[in-house]
Amino acid sequence: MKTRWLTSKEQRAWRAYIAATHLLEDAIDRQLQQDAGMPHLYYSILASLSEAPDRGLRMTDLAERSKITRSRLTYAVSRLEKDGLVRREGYPSDKRGSTAVLTDEGMTLLERTAPGHVKTVRSALFDHLTEEQVEQLEAICAGITRALEEDGGRPTADDVPWRRRSTPSCS
Repeated sequence: MKTRWLTSKEQRAWRAYIAATHLLEDAIDRQLQQDAGMPHLYYSILASLSEAPDRGLRMTDLAERSKITRSRLTYAVSRLEKDGLVRREGYPSDKRGSTAVLTDEGMTLLERTAPGHVKTVRSALFDHLTEEQVEQLEAICAGITRALEEDGGRPTADDVPWRRRSTPSCS
């Protein structure tokens, strides 16, 4: 099969995307480390739990929302649990499953940290876009997400991160 190399226009777009996402993630991580002492992933887990009914989600559902492997989520939740921000509860209908629940301490930290997080996201991303560009960004990202989550040959359902048991090692 012949390789379909990126055009020069696609290469510029790809490199711009990579630079922007790395810089954005770095800005968000720096703000959250400074304000909450945690990485963006941990903050996102707390935010997902805060939006859930009774501030709790099954671990498998939380992994899917977070788009990470179950083993990585287990590690993150263990750290948050150690800090008193999350607790785990057994799931009534499935003895193997568990639910992560945001504690009052976790909610307090989230409420204290959210204004700085929103300010960082706004100043790093949305303040530089028009309303039309915001709509385009949403459509582009949603389209990419749909395409990557579909079981159309690439990737398969088992290839999505939240269905994997662990992250493959890089060698």
